[in-house]
Amino acid sequence: MYKILTAEQAAEFVNNGDAVSFSGFTAAGCPKAVPTAIAKRAEEFHSQGKDFKIGVYTGASSGDSLDGSLAKAKAILFRTPYQSTKESRAALNSGEAHYFDMHLSQLAQELRYGFMPKPKFCIVEACDLTENGEIVPTSGVGNLPTFCRLADYIIVELNAAHPKELRGMHDIYEPKDPPAREEIPIYRVSDKVGRSFVKVEPSKILGVVYTNLPNEVGAFTPLDEVTAKIGENVSKFLADEIRAGRIPKSFLPIQSGVGNIANAVLGALGDNPEIPDFEMYTEVIQDSVIGLMKSGRVKFASGCSLTVSNEKLDEVYSDLDFFKSKIVLRPQELSNNPEVVRRLGLITINTALEADIFGNINSTHILGTKMMNGIGGSGDFTRSAYISIFTSPSTAKGGAISAIVPLCSHIDHSEHSVKILITEHGIADLRGKSPIQRANEIIEKCVAPQYKEALRKYLASAPLAHTPMNIDTCFEMHKAFKETGDMRNAKF
Repeated sequence: MYKILTAEQAAEFVNNGDAVSFSGFTAAGCPKAVPTAIAKRAEEFHSQGKDFKIGVYTGASSGDSLDGSLAKAKAILFRTPYQSTKESRAALNSGEAHYFDMHLSQLAQELRYGFMPKPKFCIVEACDLTENGEIVPTSGVGNLPTFCRLADYIIVELNAAHPKELRGMHDIYEPKDPPAREEIPIYRVSDKVGRSFVKVEPSKILGVVYTNLPNEVGAFTPLDEVTAKIGENVSKFLADEIRAGRIPKSFLPIQSGVGNIANAVLGALGDNPEIPDFEMYTEVIQDSVIGLMKSGRVKFASGCSLTVSNEKLDEVYSDLDFFKSKIVLRPQELSNNPEVVRRLGLITINTALEADIFGNINSTHILGTKMMNGIGGSGDFTRSAYISIFTSPSTAKGGAISAIVPLCSHIDHSEHSVKILITEHGIADLRGKSPIQRANEIIEKCVAPQYKEALRKYLASAPLAHTPMNIDTCFEMHKAFKETGDMRNAKF
C-alpha cells in the first residue's frame, strides 16, 4: 500500500526552510537513515552555493545520525527542545543555529497552541506499520503523537532491528488543550490510558524506508569512587527519611535523570536493604533499571524511552513477555507531566552542572554563557516533586572547578524548588532553612575541602541581609577560572 523509498528519495521531499519533526527520545527511537540523507542533501546544496537549513523538533537529544549529521552539514536553522551532541552544541554556541531550550513536557502543547512553526514533516522510526495507519514506535516515543498529527506529511523508517512484538509496550495519549483539558487519568505508575500505537491518516504517509539499524545510545562508564559515593549518599538519605516517617514505609515512585550519576544512584538504591522494592515514573529507563527489574527490586517502570545500551536492549527483546509486563513507554507530555508528578508523589533525582551556596541550580550553562545540553525534563519534575534532590560531583577538571559557587552563573532551578543537594562529601537538607542557614549547610556538608574556606570567606564578606550577597565578588571564582584555568585562585 505504501510507497517504498530509499532514504535519499525520502530526503528529496525536504527543502530549505522546512520545519521537520523526528520521533524518539534521546538516541532511543530516533530515525537514522533519513536524517543522514537530509544532511547529505544539505551538503550538496551548499557545494552549489545554495542555502539549505531546516528547523529541527525532537523529543529530547538524539543520536549522531540525526543531530550529529545535520550539525556537521550546517543544516540546522533552529533546534528545540534539547540536544547533547558535540557538533550541535558547537553550532548553537557559535550562533550558527538558533536554539530554544525548553521544558520537555511543554513542546507538544506549545506546537499545538501555534507558538512555533508547525512541522511540515514527521520522520518516524517504527517497528510496525499497518495499512490503516497504525504506527508502532520502537524504543522511544518522544512527542510522536503530536508531531504526527500536526505534520503535513509522514515518512516512516521501518526498522527491523526492533521486533514487531513491541506492540503493547506503548501508551499513546494526547491531552486535550484548554479550555477543554481534563485530568490525565494516571493514578498509579502502571496505569495505561491510551492506545498501543499512533494512529494517522494513511494518505499522509509519503512512503516507507526499510532499515535495520541499531540504536546509537552510548555505553555508560563504570562507577568510580565519586559517583558511587553520591549514590550511597542518596540511598542513605532516603532510608533515613523512611525511618523518620517523612516517606511512607511502602516508599514512593522514583524519577531519575540521565547519565552515569543516575545509573549509580539507582544501583545504590537497589543495593540498600532498607529501601523497599520500588516503582519508577521517569523519562528515561537506563541500564541499571533492567538489572533491578530482573532481580525484582524495580517492580514497574513508566518512561518515555528505553535509553539503554544495545547489550541491555537485547536482554529486553529476548524476554519481551517479562518486560512488557514491567515497562510502559509514553509520550513525554505524559512521562514528564507536572500534574502526574505531583499526584504520584515522585522523589525526583536530577544532576546539577553547578549549584550555589543558597541552593540555586544551573543545569545548562558553562560560565553562564555556553550551552551544554539543555534543561531537559529536570524542571518538569523538580517543581512538583514530593522531594526534589539534585546531585553533583563537588569538583570538575581535576579540582580546578568547584561545582558549588557563591552565585550560579545561570539559574534554571531557583532555591524555592530545590530541597536536597548531595555531593560525594555529604547531604545538605535545605528544607525549612533561611538563605544564611542554607549557605552554611551547603558549605559544611557538600563543598570540596579545598574550597570550603574560600566560600566561608565570601559569605562573611557579604553585607548582612536576608540573602547576603557581595555583588563585587560573587563571580570571583568564575573570573579566576576564565583568567587562570583554576577556581582555587579566586581571591575573596
